[in-house]
Formats: sequence, structure tokens, C-alpha cells
Amino acid sequence: MTRGRLPLSITAAALAVVMLACLSVAYGSTVIPLGDVATALGRAFGLLPAGDGGPVDRIVIDLRLPRAILAIAVGACLGVVGLLLQTVTRNDLADPFLFGLSAGAAAGAVAVITRIGDAFGVLTLPIAAFTGGMCATAAVLLLMHRSRGLGPERLILAGLAVSFLFTALTNYLVFSGDQRAAHSVLFWTMGGLGLASWQNIGIGIAGAVLVLAYALLRHRQLDALLGGEETAESLGVPVTRLRTTTFIVASFATALVVSVSGVIGFIGLMVPHIARPLAGPLHAGLALLCALFGAALLLGSDLMARTLLPPQELPVGVITSSIGAFFVVAALLRKG
Repeated sequence: MTRGRLPLSITAAALAVVMLACLSVAYGSTVIPLGDVATALGRAFGLLPAGDGGPVDRIVIDLRLPRAILAIAVGACLGVVGLLLQTVTRNDLADPFLFGLSAGAAAGAVAVITRIGDAFGVLTLPIAAFTGGMCATAAVLLLMHRSRGLGPERLILAGLAVSFLFTALTNYLVFSGDQRAAHSVLFWTMGGLGLASWQNIGIGIAGAVLVLAYALLRHRQLDALLGGEETAESLGVPVTRLRTTTFIVASFATALVVSVSGVIGFIGLMVPHIARPLAGPLHAGLALLCALFGAALLLGSDLMARTLLPPQELPVGVITSSIGAFFVVAALLRKG
């Protein structure tokens, strides 16, 4: 029955992504009629005669369209990363937060905001956040190497230790740095898509493509891991190498998307749990559905963040964390 529901679920999720993307382009602090949105897009892609659409075209093409594309890429990436981490650690609570990946990226970004400034232009913040995320990854792997083991329990403990370390470093930088930058730091560490532009959305897209392609290429080995380490080894799966490679790929993809979106929590935790009842446990279809659900969830959350308190914009992490809290409570009550 699950196999029969998968194509329908993927189709419905894809339609939801398209619908939410259209609403994301149309709605914000200024509401633009969908007809004007279609006209602006038609002129931009050469489907309609070129003309000066004025500020409407600039809002649609230069601001909201790249933001919607970035939301799709970041949401898809975080959804698939959560799935991979939950599989290789056999822990239903695994997500980028648990392993210090987001904390490392936050520390790099906060160092730029409070200390360095835009030394390398508009890419300074993404470069610093990406570097911080990869430093956290290296620290986790170093701890694993020194402890002579790469079991899921040790991986989680190492990730928690690194997460606490980089969180402490971030707090130190905030309180010892330029206090005038506190608002920027708060907004970035809670996530947001306000930095989206045609110059940086390729970073988010690269992260999503990387992790989804990896999940699809390794789906049979990941499926074997569901039966336990001994079963996977008996089927010829190099479990330790698979776990290490998966963690590195997930870390690299997370660092890419966090470098342009800030720290957005709970998507990697929630999405796999929502998708499994519809797609089943096998990773080929499940990874696709997680990508679509992650994209839809972040598009919807960003739309709420921009429209709840106009003209102010809430950090999108406030919305995803609120949804995540209700999700965890509902899961506990249901299982209870």
C-alpha cells in the first residue's frame, strides 16, 4: 500500500511546492496580484514582449523569485540531510543541530558580523559560515578518530560536544563584540532568507543537489543499514566507511545552505518522520519525498515569517521551531 501511495504523495508534494512558490512571490510586505506576477515572469523569461514593469518587476524578479528558489533548495537539502543522519546513526532525533554543523556555521558568521566585516565583499558571510561548518565537521571526525570508533553512539556524543563548544564560542563573540551588530547576529542565528539573490542561490542549489544525488546513488546501501550493522556487513556494505562518507556529505551540504540562509532548525528532524508513513523506509522514494516536503515546509514557513507582522520580518527559525515543538509534542502524545 505504501508503494502505491508514493507516486501520489510525490505528485501532491510537488504541486504544493509550486503553489507555495507562487504565493511566496506574490505575498509579502507588499501584495502583488498573481496576474502581475505572471506578467513579470513572462517578460523576464522572454515569453512576453519586453517592457518596463517598474518596481513590480524588480520586486518579483530581483527579490522574491530568488528567495523562493533558495527556500526550495535549503528546505530540500535539510530534509534529506535529516534523513541521512537519522539512518546512519539509527537515532530518530538526529539532524544538523545535533552534530554541531549548524553551530559551527553560526560561529563563523557571527565572527564576521562582530569582528571582521565585509572584507571579501558580499560573499564574506557565506564563506565564513561555510568555513565554520566544515571546522565543526573536522572536529567531530577528529574526536571520533581519537576515540577509536565510529559507532552511532560515539558519533552523536562527539557531535553534541562540538555543538556545545561552538555555541559557547558564538555567545562569547556576541557579548564581547560590537553590540550594534546584535540584531544582525540574532536574525542570522535564527535563520532567514533575506540574503537571497541571484549571486548566491547557486550555493543553496549546490547543497541540495549534492545531498539528494548522494542519497539516490547510495540508496541500496542505506536500505541495508536499516537491518542493522551486522546485516549490512553480511550484504557487503562497508558500514564504517558508509557512515563516515554520509556524515561528510551531509556536513558539506549543510555548511553550503546554512552559509546563505542562517541556522534554520527542526526541518531535518521533522521531515523524515512526516515522509516515512507515505513513502516507506526505502531511501530511493523516501529521499525524493523528504526533499519535496522540506521545500514545501520552508516555503510555507518563510511566507508566514514575512506576513505575520508586516512590515517587519520574523526570523524563519521562529516559525520552524514553533512548528517543530508542536510536532514533537504531538508525536509523544500519539506514541504514549
